[in-house]
Amino acid sequence: MPSETDTRVAAIAAEATEWRRDIHAHPELAFQEHRTSDLVAGKLESWGIEVTRGIAGTGLVGTLHGRKAGSGNQRRAIGLRADMDALPMEEFTGLPYASKVPGRMHACGHDGHTSMLLGAAKYLAETKNFDGTVHFIFQPAEEDGGGGKVMVDEGLFTRFPCDLVFGIHNDSRTEAGTFTIARGSVCASADAIAIRVLGKGGHAARPQMALDPVLGAAHIIVAAQSVVSRRTDPLDSAVISLCTIHGGTARNVIPEEVTITGTIRTLLPETRDAVEKQLKATIEATAAAQGLRVEITYSRGYPPVVNSDSAVEAARRAAAAIGGEGRLVRESAPSMGAEDFSYMANAVPGCFIRLGQVDPTKENFAGHHPRYDFNDAILPTGIAFWASLVEQELTAEA
Repeated sequence: MPSETDTRVAAIAAEATEWRRDIHAHPELAFQEHRTSDLVAGKLESWGIEVTRGIAGTGLVGTLHGRKAGSGNQRRAIGLRADMDALPMEEFTGLPYASKVPGRMHACGHDGHTSMLLGAAKYLAETKNFDGTVHFIFQPAEEDGGGGKVMVDEGLFTRFPCDLVFGIHNDSRTEAGTFTIARGSVCASADAIAIRVLGKGGHAARPQMALDPVLGAAHIIVAAQSVVSRRTDPLDSAVISLCTIHGGTARNVIPEEVTITGTIRTLLPETRDAVEKQLKATIEATAAAQGLRVEITYSRGYPPVVNSDSAVEAARRAAAAIGGEGRLVRESAPSMGAEDFSYMANAVPGCFIRLGQVDPTKENFAGHHPRYDFNDAILPTGIAFWASLVEQELTAEA
């Protein structure tokens, strides 16, 4: 027979499903999450949670105090973070609640993350079975714009001090309800590169009178991979993906220049530094060998997400308490995807958690696919986890 807690969580999860589908139907891009932010703030305020808006534009923090302030060895405050933004892409799910906005889609599950945290906020506001303070952090612009960095730069943890901070992301690789909580680096850094290969144009029939930037670009693309295969420790991880190349206007004209752009992913700060240095040197030397010049723009993006041991142990205890050890993966290979939760985890000891959402009874699509949809069946698990974590870390005295 379900416990009172299970019954309460299930009822809230049913509401959260409605919120999630409403947010899904009205996706908003980075720093434009006005409707979503209004919805979140309105819900929080209706439950008596103090709301502070205007952090990183559309970001907000809901603050809830427990029965009494923490004392002794108890945590004074923890932060729980959810992202709110959507992606600039078309949706092809055909669902009744599919995006109503052309060229916009919640294809990464941020609608679910937001609704899950809202559900936990409602539960905790109703029960208040904890001491100290919990800050519900609703962040804009994870997909593009580094909303996490903007919130931290605007004083997130100065205004809302936290002993630990946590974030959850749905996982399209593991079965629904499975938690993956690993130590150390769990997401890669994401840097960007743009390369202008500058040559001398001419007639395609007389290449000896030109300096061909197309051929030079081809050599650069191939040579860049040697930075990973021959200059990086095979036991470390690095990805160099040069994904666009633009140049030329006619099949018989050698162009003046070609532009290449791409992304670089690494897990360790020292590897990040080394790959940047080696990649630039390789590009310049390869171009020089062809008699070409290059202009390189290298931009550092999100740093790696590195989970702290103390936050990992706290998250594992809470996950095991609601799902058992059978639903907890303690070690997992890191993702070469990037996450701006890294800025929060760099400022405060943090833990980034993966919550599986795969339904083995149907076809599943990974994030950023036009047929992706967040699995509402994991909302009760996520809500229960957040509540368990708060009650565990902000232990209420009898």
